[in-house]
Amino acid sequence: MTNAIPAPYAHTVHGSGPGLLLAHGAGGGIAANFGPIMDGLAARHTVIGVDYPGSGTTPAPAAPLELDDLADQLVAAADAEGLDTFAVCGYSLGGSVALRVAARHPQRITALVLSAAFARLDTRTELAAAIWQQLYDAGQHLILAQYLAQLTLSAPVLNSLTPAQVHAAAEQTASQLPPGTSDQVGLVRRTDIRDGLAAITAPTLVVVTTDDPLIPAALQYELAAAIPGAQTAELATGHLPFLEQPKQWLETITGFLAKQYDTR
Repeated sequence: MTNAIPAPYAHTVHGSGPGLLLAHGAGGGIAANFGPIMDGLAARHTVIGVDYPGSGTTPAPAAPLELDDLADQLVAAADAEGLDTFAVCGYSLGGSVALRVAARHPQRITALVLSAAFARLDTRTELAAAIWQQLYDAGQHLILAQYLAQLTLSAPVLNSLTPAQVHAAAEQTASQLPPGTSDQVGLVRRTDIRDGLAAITAPTLVVVTTDDPLIPAALQYELAAAIPGAQTAELATGHLPFLEQPKQWLETITGFLAKQYDTR
């Protein structure tokens, strides 16, 4: 095992079995992004997740966030729990964090599962993230929450709701936006990890959220194409698979991981 680095980020541990690290998305948290499937993941794995600065109970950052710092803190949490090897499941921004874990600790990675993930932003997505960050910084949290509904839900799910239901959901979302939102979205806007993808050696599954208004499927397929041997699986959902298709998302993740352990 490598020497553990300090791990000040709040982390949670569930279940038992082979290690599985979770990396959440910007403006989210482990409970928010993985809570609906946590029991299913923990049924077969020792699941460890860390909340980024400004999410959960981890204090807000004192300096700009960096992918490598988030990756190393996730590994530090694994060290603290005595895990030598582990799979990593990254959602959205967490996909880039997971890939940095794989790049920095290749000998410890058993598998990668990347959902709604990206290696870089296109112009449209950068504009969406910029508006997200600006609305948060301006204190326009209800407007931001309404914007996020349009930005993250698939069209069928959004159109199944009435305007009153969307407003009520936005009010709840606005009250729960983590204080680290701006810093985390700022990191999204700076992310470009294309140069390191060809060196990834871990078995990788890219779960493509095909109806995603935020991270278009084309960017997700671009990511998969740049990782040697990566497999893809399609999920008919917007950017929130844990909300729209949690059962299918769980089955996709656990099915891939089970195959990796069966072939070892």
